[in-house]
Amino acid sequence: MKLCMIGSGYVGLVSGVCFSDLGNTVYCVDKDNKKINSLNNGIIPIYEPGLEEILKRNYQQKRLIFTSDLKKAVTNSDIIFICVVTTTNKKNNSADLKYVFKVAKELRSLISKYKIIVTKSTVPVTTGDQIEKILIKLKKNKLVDIVSNPEFLREGDAIRDFSNPDRVIIGTDSVKANKILKSLYNPITKKNSRYFNTSRRGAELIKYASNAFLATKITYINELANLCEKVNVDIKDISMGMGSDKRIGDRFLRAGPAYGGSCFPKDTRASIDTANKFKTNLSIIKSVVSSNDKRRLLLTKKVDKILNGNFKNKIITFLGVTFKPNTDDMREASSIPMIKFLNKKNSNIRYYDPSGEKDEFKKLKNVEYCKDISSACFNSDLVILHTEWNDFKLLNFKKLVKKTKFRIFDMRNIYSPSKMKNLKINYFGIGR
Repeated sequence: MKLCMIGSGYVGLVSGVCFSDLGNTVYCVDKDNKKINSLNNGIIPIYEPGLEEILKRNYQQKRLIFTSDLKKAVTNSDIIFICVVTTTNKKNNSADLKYVFKVAKELRSLISKYKIIVTKSTVPVTTGDQIEKILIKLKKNKLVDIVSNPEFLREGDAIRDFSNPDRVIIGTDSVKANKILKSLYNPITKKNSRYFNTSRRGAELIKYASNAFLATKITYINELANLCEKVNVDIKDISMGMGSDKRIGDRFLRAGPAYGGSCFPKDTRASIDTANKFKTNLSIIKSVVSSNDKRRLLLTKKVDKILNGNFKNKIITFLGVTFKPNTDDMREASSIPMIKFLNKKNSNIRYYDPSGEKDEFKKLKNVEYCKDISSACFNSDLVILHTEWNDFKLLNFKKLVKKTKFRIFDMRNIYSPSKMKNLKINYFGIGR
C-alpha cells in the first residue's frame, strides 16, 4: 500500500519507517525542510535503538520517501496518517490540537478520490468528530473515512512495540476502511497480536485511559515507597509480591522519580480537562497528577537531606538525565527541576547521558556535560543515578570517584544496599 505520514516526529517517523519495512511505500512529510534534508542524508533527529538501520535500508530500496511536498504525498497515497505533535495548553491543561486541525484544513483541497484519514496523534475523545466536520464535504461525497488508530510505542522499545504489539486499535464504523486497515496490519496481527475494531470515540478514549492507568501504577508504587522508608521495608519486595499477582502484573511497579516523557504528564492532564468539559469527575487521575507533581519536590528534598543542607561548592554528578533509558527525550524529566535547584544552591553539577548533551542545561552556570562516566564521577561528593541505562548497572564507584567519602543516591534502585554497605559506600535508594 501507499501511505502518507504527516509529521516526521517520533510517532510519524517510527511508524513510517516500520510500515515501509513491511513492504509499503511510505511518504514521510514535514514542513521542517532542515529535518527533511537531514533524513534524506540518513541523519535521524531522535534517539531510538535500531531505527537508523531500518530507515537506511528502506530508503535505499525507495520505499521510504522524505518530503515537504504535502500535495504530492497525499495524492500518491491511499491512507493518510496524521502524526503531528499535540502538546499541553498551559492555560487550562487541555490538549493543544491546533496542528491536527491545521492538517485537516489543508487536506480539504488536496483530496479528489477516496482516502482513509487516520489520527495517530494522541487526541481527546470527539476529536475525530471535529476533523469530520472540517472535511464534511469530502465525507458527504464519500471521499474520506476518518479513523482513530492510537499508537502505543514506548520510547526505547518502539521498533519491537510496532512489530509485536499487544493490540492494534482501529476506531471506525466504516466497513470499507476497517477492511483496508486490517489488511495493512495483517503482517503484524497474524503473529498473535490482537486486532481490535471499535468506535472512533472508543479508540480515542482507550489511549487516554491506558496512559492514565499506567501513570496511576507508577504513582501508586512511588507513594508506597515513601511508606517503606518510614517502616524500614524494601519497596522491591513489595513490588515483587504485588507483581506476582496476575491480576496486577509487575510492569510499571518500579519505584523511582516522578513519571515524565511526552505521554503520561500530557495525557493525564488532558483526561482531566476532557472530563471537566463533559461535567464528570476523574478524581483518581486528579490525585495521580497532584502526587506526581509533589514527587519532584520530595526527591529534591531528599537530596537536601542526603547532603545535610550543605550544597555550596559540592560536586554533584548525574548519571543519566533523560526521563527513561534508551531515549533522548527530556520532556518532564525529573532531572530538570533537580539540576536547576542544585544550581541555585551553588553546587557544581556534572552529568553524563549516553544520548548526549542536553540543551536544557547549556545556559546554566556550573553545569557541565561530561563525555564519559569516569570524568563525570571523579572526585564527586554525590553521585545521583537518575536513569537506569545499562551503562550504569555494573560500576565500580570507588574506582570512578577516587574519593574517601562520597554518597550515592540511587533513584532507580539499581544496586543492592547490603553490597554497598559491605563496600563501605554511603548509599541511599528509593523506598528502602
